[in-house]
Amino acid sequence: MKQLKQPLERIHADQLLPNKVDVVVIGAGIAGTSAAWELSKKGLKVALLEKGIVSAEQSSRNWGWCRQQGRAPDELELAKLSLEIWPTLAAELGRDPGFRTTGVTFLTDKEEELEGWCQWQKHAIPLGIHSELLGADQANRIVPGDSSKKWLGALTTKSDGRAEPSHTAPYLAMAAQANGAVVIENCAVHSLEKTNGKVSGVNTERGRIICDSVIVAAGAWTSLFLRKCHVDFPQAYVHGSVSYSAPFETQVQSCISTPYFSFRSRQDGGYTVAKSGRGTVYLTPTLLRYAIKFWPTYQIRRKNVKLQLSGHFWQELKREFDYLYRDISPFKQNRIIDPEPDMELLGDAMKQLGNVFPALSDLKMAGAWGGLIDSTPDAIPVISHIDSVPGLIVAAGFSGHGFGLGPGVGRVLSCMVTGAAAPIDLKPFRYCRMIDGTKLSPYIHF
Repeated sequence: MKQLKQPLERIHADQLLPNKVDVVVIGAGIAGTSAAWELSKKGLKVALLEKGIVSAEQSSRNWGWCRQQGRAPDELELAKLSLEIWPTLAAELGRDPGFRTTGVTFLTDKEEELEGWCQWQKHAIPLGIHSELLGADQANRIVPGDSSKKWLGALTTKSDGRAEPSHTAPYLAMAAQANGAVVIENCAVHSLEKTNGKVSGVNTERGRIICDSVIVAAGAWTSLFLRKCHVDFPQAYVHGSVSYSAPFETQVQSCISTPYFSFRSRQDGGYTVAKSGRGTVYLTPTLLRYAIKFWPTYQIRRKNVKLQLSGHFWQELKREFDYLYRDISPFKQNRIIDPEPDMELLGDAMKQLGNVFPALSDLKMAGAWGGLIDSTPDAIPVISHIDSVPGLIVAAGFSGHGFGLGPGVGRVLSCMVTGAAAPIDLKPFRYCRMIDGTKLSPYIHF
């Protein structure tokens, strides 16, 4: 049976392609829309171009968590900046993206995880991120009713929260439009145009736009697009699955993660439910190309990843050949990545949720969707100028963290374009670490 997908807020896209702007943003997910909004507030002329529709890929297919808790140390400043921006969005955008400071709580029955949280706090406390370790008694009172599983402890951050992925990026795009940005859907960018080695424009399926700067925030399409620009960008893809329930009487407001499943309350009164840390990776030419760089990550996470060979290999191989050698755009042929969810995995998550928390045992799945998470070898995004191509900026590889980090990403991208001082240290997100021999290994505790 075909599963229902989460409804997506639609915008009234512009139709006329501008001849010239200051900045072209490629990709209208959370990073691209946030960047367009921030740049438009500064009075820059912005064109936000999306090959499909705004936020139709991973930015609307994630869990909706907005957290500092558990982020890798290199991401903590960016996560903190984003959590400062999230509560202001409803007033500034004039539309409510559903952000609520509900807190985020991790529950565990594993001693090694508790120790990992203690070590993580040593990074968070100096930045003013207040996360609290809870003992077993407190942990076992987090969810109403008796739990069939006894938790050893918990980590909770009250300042974290959740928002609605189906609304946020579209609302950011609408706000950017209100400030004068042009937002065009179904407009694939085929290539960059350079003059004397510097970005001077983009070539799209509707024509050319002259510009001084280009931000590539193209999610899972970034590596392929950049190869056309002679920029090597190591990227891997994890197929994730998420389900949601109908409105339910028992309400647990905090976002809850356990080693077995994760869930959060939704604005519509239901729950979003997923399997913690699980996904499928298909063997593809891109994966083989960057296998050495991703090997340390795979060694750490192999128990939670299904590695499969399928028709994806040949599809990707043909797509690459057509784009790089025949000048056939894959972006026109693949408007929206819409993978099928893993219903067995989601059914198990829903079953375990009901078994562990009897107060939620009558929760029923109302729908589900799949998504494609683009990842870097160290699970830290690239938010960086590309020195070999002046005027080119990349914001990609968010490794499943992009939605919560989105507002902060837009803020720092606007600083990068204008030359203003960034509010955080951007060194952890530099592109050159991907290619200069830097040891790339993910933070292992979360």
